[in-house]
Amino acid sequence: MFARIARFEGVAPEGIDAMVKQMEEEAAAGPPPGLEDATAFWMLVDRERGMGLGIVFFPDEEGLRRGDEALDEMSPGEGGGRRSSVEVYEVVLRQELD
Repeated sequence: MFARIARFEGVAPEGIDAMVKQMEEEAAAGPPPGLEDATAFWMLVDRERGMGLGIVFFPDEEGLRRGDEALDEMSPGEGGGRRSSVEVYEVVLRQELD
């Protein structure tokens, strides 16, 4: 499993909830082209500092490659700040706690 982590800066604190709602609505419509292999998406925000992380999980390197290309073409949207970095990690442990 692989995780693509994009860091965003300059996120408008007042726009975070609207951005989350928009992303939830878009996800309900189905995955956008290139993200069909994604298994999960997490969004973490620091409202006070106007920063965020978008983490997308993929089962294999081929899905990661397609997803990375698709995500690179996307814009953070209004109030979403600017993408300041993108990193990829192999997920070597996943443990859910009760």
